[in-house]
Amino acid sequence: MQLLIRRYRPSDKDTVRSLFSHGILEHIGSCFHNAMSSPLYVGITLGLFGAGYLLAGGSLLWALVAAGSWVALLYYSCYEVFASYVRKRLQTDMQDIEGSYLSRPNDCFWVAETEVNGRAEVMGMVAVMAKQSQNGETYGELFRMILSSSCRRMGLGSRMTQTVLDFCRERGFTKVALETSSTQTAAVALYEKMGFAHVHSHTNTEAPDWMTNLARVHIVGMERHLKA
Repeated sequence: MQLLIRRYRPSDKDTVRSLFSHGILEHIGSCFHNAMSSPLYVGITLGLFGAGYLLAGGSLLWALVAAGSWVALLYYSCYEVFASYVRKRLQTDMQDIEGSYLSRPNDCFWVAETEVNGRAEVMGMVAVMAKQSQNGETYGELFRMILSSSCRRMGLGSRMTQTVLDFCRERGFTKVALETSSTQTAAVALYEKMGFAHVHSHTNTEAPDWMTNLARVHIVGMERHLKA
């Protein structure tokens, strides 16, 4: 599969927004699995099942209701961590991609395109925005790295990341920074392979704090310094 990385065009908007939404929401299942498989949550589930069974006089139905309510709450929390992020982004920068990423010379938005059955299709995206550090240095922040599931493990993620690195290096930026979620282990591994180091983590998401904490998600901050 031949993939061309090019600058975003207005005609890409609907496809890019759809790819972005699916690319983020697909992590809900992994988030739920990771949280549910933790020893603490396994213990809570079994404890609620047992409590429901005993308190209801040996009713299996109430045991299932007690445990099921907890599991449903956990899934909803995982869902909201990612769904609330998608809703926010679709109303802001992903609503006006040109204005957000292509109106300034030191920002950019790229898509990866290939031909499928004679038609050009967008298979990936990535963006960068120039930022100013507290000491006055200009750096780039990588955003919106999304790849279609049909073209993963083909080196596209590395190519898209390298596109951002080259763009920032050409402009004399001191580093490239990014944030991703702890659930997105493949993305974290890619960035580590590309020379990014972990610099911080936090739990500030678009979802309420209690949902983020319940889902056991944290945001990973990474940076790669650029040589002149």
